[in-house]
Amino acid sequence: MNPRILIVDDEAPARARLKTLLSDIAKECPHLLVGEAAQAQEALDQILAHAPDIVLLDVQMPGMTGMELAGHLAHAETESPAIIFVTAYDEYALQAFEVHALDYLLKPVRASRLADAIRRAQALKQNTQQQVIVGAASAMHSVRKNFSVQERGRLLLVPVAHVIYLKAEAKYVTLRTREREYLIEGSLLALEQEFAAQFIRVHRNALVARTAIVGVERGTQLIDADSEGEKAQESWEVILADIDDRLPISRRQWSGVKALVR
Repeated sequence: MNPRILIVDDEAPARARLKTLLSDIAKECPHLLVGEAAQAQEALDQILAHAPDIVLLDVQMPGMTGMELAGHLAHAETESPAIIFVTAYDEYALQAFEVHALDYLLKPVRASRLADAIRRAQALKQNTQQQVIVGAASAMHSVRKNFSVQERGRLLLVPVAHVIYLKAEAKYVTLRTREREYLIEGSLLALEQEFAAQFIRVHRNALVARTAIVGVERGTQLIDADSEGEKAQESWEVILADIDDRLPISRRQWSGVKALVR
């Protein structure tokens, strides 16, 4: 089956140039061009809609960069397309390999070089192999700047900086921003480890953005009192910026939160 290709570049002339190159190599390297996108959110929508095998991706784009987009796709639970970066900047090559890019092509791209990259991507897919190219700094994992949220058939990006708290509920985690809530699947422990610099655990089921905590206050918490039923117990709660929600602070986490407030 011919590989399905998506072009992502914020510059229309660059997208047109890639379409011309793809047309030039169509006989020697059969493929199907499924679409093009000018920015990351549009690219995510098209990836969800068309499931391309290969994404020809620019590095420098307004908003979310190509590197960040590739990082999100690498973290996705579903099979992600092969990423071939097409850029005018050579200084991001090592970083590209850290986000599992298949190849890194410098503009102006030669048709033969593009064909080789596409054939290699298709060969890897046919052999059901995933090749990860790791640079000298591969042990360093960049922290995501956005959460990927699937909602009503779309994949949305929620900036980490906008999230006030993360709360575990059953198999989901609630992301609370100033405006609304979002749901994602995942482990609160894994999120705590990934975002330790941005969030602090206040309770076994909640992480709060360090910059969102403006104080603490006394509150009440219901506890299980065995045969006596639920019983109210005095506790401390975090006061959060921009929203009225209050989250209880467990005894185990109290010292860390107290130190942060001081």
